[in-house]
Amino acid sequence: MTLLKAVILVGGPSRGTRFRPLSLDVPKPLFPVAGEAVIHHHLSALTQVPDMKEVLIIGFFEDSVFNPFLQRAAAQFPQLNIQYLREYQSLGTAGGIYHFRDKILEGGPQQFFVLHVDLACPFPLNDMIKAHMKHRGICTMLGTKVSREQATKYGCLVANPETNEVMHYVEKPETFISDLISCGVYLFDRSVMDELQKAKARKDANQDDNDYLAPSDQRLRLEQDVLRPLSENHKLYVHVTERPWRQIKTAGSAVGANAVYLEYLAKTAPEKLTKNTQQGPEIIGAVYIDPSAKVDPTCKIGPNVSIGPRVQIGKGVRIKNAIILDGVQIGMGSCILHSIVGWNSKVGAWARVEGSNIADPNIAMMENGVKSQSITILGKEVSVKDETIIRNCIVLPHKELKFSYHSEILM
Repeated sequence: MTLLKAVILVGGPSRGTRFRPLSLDVPKPLFPVAGEAVIHHHLSALTQVPDMKEVLIIGFFEDSVFNPFLQRAAAQFPQLNIQYLREYQSLGTAGGIYHFRDKILEGGPQQFFVLHVDLACPFPLNDMIKAHMKHRGICTMLGTKVSREQATKYGCLVANPETNEVMHYVEKPETFISDLISCGVYLFDRSVMDELQKAKARKDANQDDNDYLAPSDQRLRLEQDVLRPLSENHKLYVHVTERPWRQIKTAGSAVGANAVYLEYLAKTAPEKLTKNTQQGPEIIGAVYIDPSAKVDPTCKIGPNVSIGPRVQIGKGVRIKNAIILDGVQIGMGSCILHSIVGWNSKVGAWARVEGSNIADPNIAMMENGVKSQSITILGKEVSVKDETIIRNCIVLPHKELKFSYHSEILM
């Protein structure tokens, strides 16, 4: 192969409502996990692919949202030509690819990757290329196995164990079909554009004349409108990975994504993580602390903790399985467990902010009128007074918490 491209699908501001209150201040693709924006990890993985020259970010955010990030990314990844292509409206997961088809095929790439932004994994892209070259179908998708209880929340597929051909694909089935699911990472041959054209023609043909202005009718969905017909025509294959994988839908799911990347860095680039020193805090497992953060040496941090720029952490603080964002202040003797503490928030002395370490962080926020067990989220500029306990709560920005709360959404 002489040229490879990649497309990262980032959605837009009308999406990501389940990521609130964090997405009120930063869009999900730019939210920091393991010290970098979610989309940064995608770009980092793409740099490991030989002949990868261009990455197209497709969504319908304003250009100004991504411009600062693109400037930093150009310096961090000089080998990649990174561009943001804005849709004129929400076109669907396949609609943006079809709309910008000329740009994607410019330069004559024979294959191109498509990655959803709302996921975290080590991205075995080179393994996918090797698998794709063996069968030469139109698409190779990345797959993984999940528990039977969670399978129906994703696109499920049934594959031939000998050839890895996908014989049946259903997006979020009502009943259990398979524990093998799509990871949201695809390698397409350029001929998929013909399939997209066919899918659009089918959608136009089925359009109701009385409802021709409905926005949903204009959206082309990758999973339902493209992948399912490919499987029916024996042109879809799967590469199954055993590497960790997480979907980032709710705000709490960022903690699991943070753990995936920190543990991966511990194996591949341990120099990027914080190490135990005689002068520093006690570090357990994979921990990232920004160089500008000030952490008292008597603290105990980890595992799976990211601490952002300009954070100040007092004496004897315990932090585990958490993300501490820019400018946070944490008073002495406090405890932060299974939580995200938002930008410029203040946690008083001897306070406790605690969530639940649940298997599926993408569950609904409320169930039967009761707050579900989940990661605790403090939005931007939240103040927690001394000696208070905030357990299993979602707190919107700019709140001052003078009392203890349990299992509430604080607006």
